[in-house]
Amino acid sequence: MSLARKTALVTGGSRGIGSAIARRLAADGSAVAITYGGNKAAADATVAAIEGAGGTAFAFQADAADPASQRAGVEQAAAALGGIDILVHNAGVAEFSTVADDTDETFDRQFGVNVKGLHVGTRAALPHLRDGGRIILIGSISGEMAFPATTVYSATKAAVAALARGWAKDLAPRNILVNTVQPGPIDTDMNPADSDFAAQVLGAIPLGRYGKVEEIAGAVAFLAGPDASYITGTTLNIDGGATA
Repeated sequence: MSLARKTALVTGGSRGIGSAIARRLAADGSAVAITYGGNKAAADATVAAIEGAGGTAFAFQADAADPASQRAGVEQAAAALGGIDILVHNAGVAEFSTVADDTDETFDRQFGVNVKGLHVGTRAALPHLRDGGRIILIGSISGEMAFPATTVYSATKAAVAALARGWAKDLAPRNILVNTVQPGPIDTDMNPADSDFAAQVLGAIPLGRYGKVEEIAGAVAFLAGPDASYITGTTLNIDGGATA
């Protein structure tokens, strides 16, 4: 229970990596609030899993693409938790196309959720974030590596890491630590390890397999915990060696 009596907000926490993070932080002792875009059933299932294991959890609808909705979700979560110790930004979208096929709408949507939504959410959380708290941003190795038809998505994830580095310096006087976790290929319902795409990707992963959502959650729990007290402004790639 390394996070006993802590409070955590996980955006985009209804399923996949976000749900795994919420469940792990709760298992380590945190009271957890999650936000979700539209899948209430998945959000309720995550809350039920945490409560069934003896934890405390809340879920609030918030559209990360809408600044007013994002701020409202953060305010509701902070009120329910009584303040925030750990902020994990996991909400994100990905739309893949080549530059010839990109549109203003897909560009704006990805930057709106992945960058502006994160920026808005962090600013909304800061008055509720306790000194000594943690901010953990979920980026992607796409922010460092180029893949076909992923340029705009990759640009948003590069921006995520840049925000973390800057915020780490901005918030150091409050001893708030800010870091980025960059997953590689992870087995989720959006990117299953048994898909045709996965078969093409596996050859580029030295460990020869997709990662598990629990492996991302474990890294987030470490960065949120006491053993990471001297780590800030860094990016942690969890990718089976793909970026090595």
